[in-house]
Amino acid sequence: MAELLLTPLQDPITIEIIQNSLGAIADEMFIAMRRTAMSSVIYEVLDFGVALTDGDGNLANSGAGIPSFIGMLDPGVKAVIEKFGPRNDIHDGDIFITNDPYRGGVSHMNDVVLIMPVFSGQDIIAWTANKGHWVDVGGMSPGSINPNAKELYQEGLLLPEVKLFAKGEPVAAVHDILTSNIRNPQESIGDMWAGIAALRIGRKRLLDLVHKYGQDTVTYAIATFLDYGEMVSRKALKTIPKGVYEAEDWLDDGRRIHVKVTITDDDFIVDFRGNPDQDSGPYNASYYATMVSAQIIFRGITATDTRANAGSFRPLKLICNEGSIFNARRPAAMGLYYENKIRSADLIWKAMSGVAYDRISAGHFCSICATLIGGKRPLTGAPHNFIEPEPGGWGAGATKDGENAQFSGSHGETYNCPVEVNEARNGIFVEHYQLNSEPGGEGEFRGGKGLHIAYRLLNEDGWVTAQYTRTQVPPWGMRGGRDGSRNYLRIAHADGQDHVYSSVSQLALTKSDVLHIITANGGGYGDPKKRSRAKVLDDLKNGYIDLEQAQTIYGLEI
Repeated sequence: MAELLLTPLQDPITIEIIQNSLGAIADEMFIAMRRTAMSSVIYEVLDFGVALTDGDGNLANSGAGIPSFIGMLDPGVKAVIEKFGPRNDIHDGDIFITNDPYRGGVSHMNDVVLIMPVFSGQDIIAWTANKGHWVDVGGMSPGSINPNAKELYQEGLLLPEVKLFAKGEPVAAVHDILTSNIRNPQESIGDMWAGIAALRIGRKRLLDLVHKYGQDTVTYAIATFLDYGEMVSRKALKTIPKGVYEAEDWLDDGRRIHVKVTITDDDFIVDFRGNPDQDSGPYNASYYATMVSAQIIFRGITATDTRANAGSFRPLKLICNEGSIFNARRPAAMGLYYENKIRSADLIWKAMSGVAYDRISAGHFCSICATLIGGKRPLTGAPHNFIEPEPGGWGAGATKDGENAQFSGSHGETYNCPVEVNEARNGIFVEHYQLNSEPGGEGEFRGGKGLHIAYRLLNEDGWVTAQYTRTQVPPWGMRGGRDGSRNYLRIAHADGQDHVYSSVSQLALTKSDVLHIITANGGGYGDPKKRSRAKVLDDLKNGYIDLEQAQTIYGLEI
């Protein structure tokens, strides 16, 4: 009997090795960027993401990092192809930079995208890309985020898919413009070089694959992986009951938001039509930012055990009015897009809670709670600022309590900045870092606890900028569970005054002022009276509730 020989294109083992190699390449890109970055928001908090795309800009493999950022990288690559492809102006060694929220940047101007083509001979077989939060990109305010901004141009230096490197050589004019418009170029430009290092290591590893297996085999493996992603999603979609599911909620200013999700045999359709007009300030999101919200929830209820790629999202459709807060029109400001985007994800989450209740928890704290703190270096007087996203409480599920102090669904695999780093580098003393002891989120399964963080300012000329959502409307409970608590910022001034805020813009601080950042407890699941006595006693022992709450809310008899 003749031996059956498979070509590399037909050999499933080779294809699987290449597909797993793509994941390893993305992970190495992530590590390279983290280890060479200059700002704590990147090397500690991990406020960045990396990805590989195919030659046409379709997401081929996502590395670690913020899901929102990873899902925004393929639109960035496609914007570069659309701009430079028709004039044949993409060359080996080129590196592109963009932060335009309405095109390749997708989010807000602080989130800077770096993109590099991978050539094999004369063919572009793939692209490497990353996006990271730069601590400053110019504009009207330090940190480049201001709740009072009225248009895009106030928020920083706009980079509309321009070449940072041409054929491997730096474009000096672009580098000069960057360093001249950024308040603290050492950190931001340092993070830029970290991103460049990640692109280049990704390119090298991809070409190693081509050298080992051949260009046709590698491109075939990528295409097959995209088709596999689609197959996994469609198979999972069939397990969700077909129908139309709707949800509504309210922004903190009282405006109603709503969504309609339609599930058919072939499609998962998210309809955001009819939502409020775009905001006069920076509380706006682009179409693709809202698309990423839909992708996060779609993945969460379909296929969570494989890496995402463009094929994974082929069944997903988004409908959204242009000129609304979820699909703003240029030149609306976008600095606080993240508080808007997480609300759109939470709304889809809420719509699906009735049908996928075994896979979806109650509402979480639903805010990035990004807090910018700045001032001047004590010895040099040089301006300095840093930004932190904050963890909060997640909602309870059908079988378990909510998670304590985790980052939002939008922010993914990020971390808090260690106390030691904050105190050594960022001009603050950490008075305490503890779970939120406020009530909220009671249920048969309890919502996770948020945080209470207290930062004492060590510099004289300080300031804080922040804008939180869910400051008035708490995270929603499920099936009889109680709503969670609220996010807010409280400042205890050194002169004895004490004020509570949901939004501040460069609020002046002085030495020994204390910032209390309080993030919400997640929503509860089920009737609190059904919580087991053992769990209630555990909650008492751990300080999650007091005796009065145990008796009045949970019905504990002593």
